[in-house]
Formats: sequence, C-alpha cells, structure tokens
Amino acid sequence: MTTISDCYLRQTSPGEEQLYDHLLYCVQTESPSELLARIRNLFIQGTDYTDYQVRSALLDIVNSKQAEQQFKYILNRCCHILINRWQMQPHLQAAIPDLVDLFTKLPPPGFTSARGTRRIRSLVKDFTSSEQYLTLRRLAQVVNDKVGTSDNDDRQSVGSLINRYPYLYEYCLLSEDSSYEHQETVRQVQARIQRRFELDISQYVTYQVRRASCGKRRQTSEMPPVKNPTLLSDRELGASLKQFVGKVEGGKTHRDLAENFITQSSQVPSFRVFKDELYDYLTSSLDTKYGQRKFNDRLYNQLKNTLPQSDSHKPDEFLLLRTSSQLLNFLVVESPQRPNHYVYVDLITNIGVTATIVLLLKILLICRKVKPFLEKRFSILFNHYESSTQDGVPWLVKSLENLHLAFSIHFGNADLSCLQQIM
Repeated sequence: MTTISDCYLRQTSPGEEQLYDHLLYCVQTESPSELLARIRNLFIQGTDYTDYQVRSALLDIVNSKQAEQQFKYILNRCCHILINRWQMQPHLQAAIPDLVDLFTKLPPPGFTSARGTRRIRSLVKDFTSSEQYLTLRRLAQVVNDKVGTSDNDDRQSVGSLINRYPYLYEYCLLSEDSSYEHQETVRQVQARIQRRFELDISQYVTYQVRRASCGKRRQTSEMPPVKNPTLLSDRELGASLKQFVGKVEGGKTHRDLAENFITQSSQVPSFRVFKDELYDYLTSSLDTKYGQRKFNDRLYNQLKNTLPQSDSHKPDEFLLLRTSSQLLNFLVVESPQRPNHYVYVDLITNIGVTATIVLLLKILLICRKVKPFLEKRFSILFNHYESSTQDGVPWLVKSLENLHLAFSIHFGNADLSCLQQIM
C-alpha cells in the first residue's frame, strides 16, 4: 500500500497531540452521534466547544505559520481517528458517510466576528478542496455501499462506482499522508468487497451452468434466480468469461499460453530475441485486420525501442518487469501528468473491450509483478473521468468491469470450475 509520506512523519506539535489524544479518548467513550456533534462544533461551526483547552490547542494550530500547508493533514488525521475505530465495528460504519457529509454544510467564514472562528472555517473550506477530502469522500462512498447503476441510472457519475472496484482502492482511497492505521482500514474494506464479489460471481456462474443443464429437462422454474453481479449484460459477461476462462487457441487457455511462453522464452539467447517472441505472443490473439493496419507496427516499434542498450543481454526478471511496465504505459495511459490514452481508446474501438483486456491480461500472466502497475494505470483513467457520467464513457465502465472479472479469476479466489462443463 501507499507508504507514509514525509508530511505524515513530520514531528507533531503539542497542540496537535492534544487534539489527537482528545479525539482518541472520545471515540472510545462516546457514541457516533456525540462525536459528530463534537466535530461539527469544533471544526464546522468553530464555536461553543465545551473543552476550552482543546479549542485553545486548535486555535494555536490554525494561527501557526504552517497552517496553510499542514491543516489539511491534521484535519484528515482527526477524521481517520474516528473512521478507523468505527470501521472495526460494523454497526458503527454508517457514521463514516455522516462524518464526511458534515463538510458539505459549511457556514460562510465571514458570518462571525470572531477572528479564530473565521480562521478555522476558512481552513476547513480549503480542506474540502484537497486530495485528502476527496479520498474521504471516496471511502464514504465505499462504506455506504452505493454502487452506482444498481437502478440502471447511467447518468450517475463514474465516481459513484468506486465501491465496485477494490483494485482501485489503494490509489483512490489513500492520500500522501495516509497513516498505517488508515492503510489497514482500506485493506480490510478492500478484502471484504473483493470476497463478496468473488462469491457473487461464483454463485452467478453456478446458477447459469445449472440453468443451462436443467433447461433441457424444463426445470428452470424451480431454481431461484441469481443476479448478474456486474454492470455487463448477461451476453457481455458470458463472452468475457469465455475469453478469460475458456480455451482460446489450439485447445489452450490464456494461462496455458502464458506458461508456454514463459518456458520457451527462458531459452532465448538475447533480450532482442525475447522481444520478438513477446511480440508474437501478444499479437496472436489480436484481430488480424486491425493489427495489419497500424497497431502491430506500433507495438513492434514500442518493443524494439524498449531498453535497446540491453538487446544483447540475456533476458532476466528486471528486463521483463521494465518491458511489461512500459508496455502498459503504451497500451493504457502513461501518468496523471500525461493522461493521454489514444492507443487504449483505439484498441477498444476496433477490437472491443474484452479483447483489449485480454491483451493486458496476457502481459500480467507472464509478469504478475506489474499487476499493481496496471491497477495504477486504470486509477489514472478513473480519476480523469470521475466526474463524467457513466453513459458518457461506457467504454471505461465496461473496461473496469472486465478488469475486475479478469483479476478475480486469475489472481483471486473466484471458483468458476463448473464452467468447464459447458466450455
């Protein structure tokens, strides 16, 4: 997970320690409603806080020279003191979205004559525009378990889907100052959501297989239906499962093909030959007409220009890792600073989302260590389109769904063995 940054490791002031200790004590002794009232009075209203010493400590913090740069980290930590405690107790988790929602109802800073109160309100308002608050909102979305198009409302934002994709949590729910405790909270939520999806997709596939079998005996009406847990149509999901699980080339699955490539490429004499073999491995699953137009040449040149100074070397794990990561840059998106993704859009436009995800999956199956790197590529796209409506970027929603499915099958614990009966 994200490491604790220097801003979090900096030495805290006595005022901060007093504030943290106060909230730690309160979260162990008070109900969520009492704590929410405290946060509202202390940070939102900025007045009438019952503990004078704590308010005095807060005023020292907001009036310090570092307040403009540091307050967002301090307030974020205060929120996570409560969140980390509530997250460990399922019956208290509903308070997390309520806490985050407090910051959407800020009084205007100027509606008071007290200088300290105006300063608190001003800094809290700045906090709501920070990366720290954005990650809090996403976490609240996940905990609140609202997954977007459950009612087929494609006008909702892409951001409302964050709950569906636990592989994005590390990059979308953590900020640069995330503490170890907060990282653990996100890990727990991530594991819970992932387990639930794997169970749901396993049950759905089992239901479909039994339904196909029982259909011949006209007994389908006796089987309770199981809902498709993805945002793909049943037809789209079936096609994706066939690609991710079924036999695709010469009676072999993608996992079989990857294992064959790993075995064969271990014998090649040089990195240059390895890249030629990798090109053949990747393009074997592409649509021939599309590849012959431009893409194959672009892919070949991408590989040719990858670490050319190492062409005469024997390929090793480092070269595989660097080659794979640079391929994902090329195929998906490079960075938040350069979020161009023309190649990816061109791929899904011409060969479809599932075939494009298969291409990415083939890279992961020969170099599992780049899975976090691919997750990061898609978090960049997610952040880029977060405020867009889902029907505005249906290709991204389908990509995220297919990627989650591929991850769950190949790197998770989804049991889809019953598919072998019909494939």
